Amino acid sequence: MTELLQKVRVIDPVSEIDELFDVLIADGYIREVASHISDISSDTQIRDCQGLVLGPGLVDLYSHSGEPGFEERETLSSFLQAAAAGGFTRVSILPDTSPVIDSPALVAQLQQKRAEGQRGRKAEKSLSPLLPCSPAPLLHIWGAITVDVAGKQMTELADLVSAGVVGFSDGKPLENLALVRRVLEYLQPLGKPVAFWPSDRQLTANGVMREGTDALRFGLPPIPASAETTAIAAMLELVATIGTPVHIMRVSTARSVELIASAKAAGLPITASTTWMHLLLDTKAVKSYHTSLHLDPPLGSPSDVAALRAGVRAGAIDAIAIDHTPYSYEEKVQAFAEAPAGAIGLELALPLLWQYLVETEEFTALELWRALSTNPAECLGQKVSAIVPHQPAELTLFDPQQTWKVERKSLYTLSQNTPWLGQQLKGHVVQTWC
Repeated sequence: MTELLQKVRVIDPVSEIDELFDVLIADGYIREVASHISDISSDTQIRDCQGLVLGPGLVDLYSHSGEPGFEERETLSSFLQAAAAGGFTRVSILPDTSPVIDSPALVAQLQQKRAEGQRGRKAEKSLSPLLPCSPAPLLHIWGAITVDVAGKQMTELADLVSAGVVGFSDGKPLENLALVRRVLEYLQPLGKPVAFWPSDRQLTANGVMREGTDALRFGLPPIPASAETTAIAAMLELVATIGTPVHIMRVSTARSVELIASAKAAGLPITASTTWMHLLLDTKAVKSYHTSLHLDPPLGSPSDVAALRAGVRAGAIDAIAIDHTPYSYEEKVQAFAEAPAGAIGLELALPLLWQYLVETEEFTALELWRALSTNPAECLGQKVSAIVPHQPAELTLFDPQQTWKVERKSLYTLSQNTPWLGQQLKGHVVQTWC
């Protein structure tokens, strides 16, 4: 199919462009980008895109797939469809499935599953013209650092690299610093990203909410900010000693942003990410006791949120991750402190971030798109192409004004664990080209 997108707002962080253009797409490639395109074939599908935004496909650094092991939460197929519906053309799943992705065989199994799903999706395309993306987003797989993500014994790192993992992460705190040091030494020659979630679980204890007056007011066990910052400080010391590049996941406190900014200024080879919900909500939101607000790390104070937003804009925090964490209804219908931590987000992140950060003019459109596309790709050691002729069409078309209701029939993901369930949102992805 050849498509002409007329008068679309092109947001391209690679070329630093935010302008209106006509964009011609044919056979999976961008053929022409110009202020006006009139020389087109008779079979070209013309779309009036006034008011719509076209940007590079979004890239998610890390999220959780229910499959294998927890298909009642999320299948790989529903995960990829939710990602496409949210504007993501590349997604990366953490290894804490069941069984854990700690061997080449498990990596091959997931790659085969994705390939089979893609073949089935192509077959059903003619019957389901509203599928948001064809083919499905590119699936990346994080290999486990330790066997069974238990934090005790290293996996066969080189074998996992040969199997095609995008990088290494347990997705859980790894507190044995001697083991962390050894991992950094072993990974240095392999040239793959490694992502750690610094968190001192002894300081976290049984806490479920950021320490402060709101935790006292709501009667919930607190987690001090130092549970994160002390672990980050230790990680930075190891990076300074060994020199292996490291990605720091799930940054959630103002002090953490300061530590990371100072380390970058000193030349340490680190990148960092926060999650989309930590940019939007603070501890006051927990007043509802909605279990989808039970996150780990917990939502921060208003000053934490302000620091995280400033950190993303300034570059101390490189990327915004989704950390999509599906759970069944039964798992989440518990007391706040007893419910498992996490929430879905693949289909919600772009609309809500745009509404509360771009439309309020706190972020420019380029700043938000960069943190959701080019920067996450760079953290994975990848590149995103500019929106220019002869480049593959890996794109997201977004309507900032389209309204929709968050409910089961409007979501591709199987799980519904989000505090926005039942609410009306503004902003919706129209199409993705993968």
